Amino acid sequence: MARSAFAAALQGGCEIVRGVLCLVTATDPSWAERAADDLPTLLADHAHCEMKAASNALSMAARLPQLPKVARALVALAKEELDHFDAVLAELERREVALPPPAVDKYAAELRGIARREGPTSPETALVDRFLVAALIEARSCERLGLVAAALAARGEHALAQFYEELFACEARHYRTYLDLAISVVSDEAAVRARLGEMAAAEGAIAARLGGGTTIHG
Repeated sequence: MARSAFAAALQGGCEIVRGVLCLVTATDPSWAERAADDLPTLLADHAHCEMKAASNALSMAARLPQLPKVARALVALAKEELDHFDAVLAELERREVALPPPAVDKYAAELRGIARREGPTSPETALVDRFLVAALIEARSCERLGLVAAALAARGEHALAQFYEELFACEARHYRTYLDLAISVVSDEAAVRARLGEMAAAEGAIAARLGGGTTIHG
């Protein structure tokens, strides 16, 4: 995303959060300042988020041999997530920060807990929910990476800010990819968007309750 477009997107505030990204609860702007104050924690958590995103996409792809186009879209997304993981690892190395073991991701666990489970008559609904969980995670990541990019730019961390600006655009695209995949499974956009609205409300409550840390989702 061009710098001017990025600035315009951030200037939209709640409008972009609620409209483009489907989120119903905006992150407190002070989160970005706290995150920028603790870059080792933020970068380490971000690395683990990218690896988990790649693993999740590949896990879904492996379970969908009957939907080859969907599986290939997931593989392509996973490759991009791995590239991001590698880039964050390089930044950690440049800053001489070791990557610690991953912490328990309460946000993702609670979000997955609201997804419908696969039953004997409706495997599609479970798949739709799994795609929408992934879409919401990408949307929240997009919002927060945009916030931290602006905070870093204000502090003169221009290279890292530009990196996060680029990921801001990537996460928005990933959100849209998962939403499109969910719609493709059932060919009923209205139903999928209605379900997304329900899940977004739950995601907002989870994010508000767990959003005090300096990690991407917690």
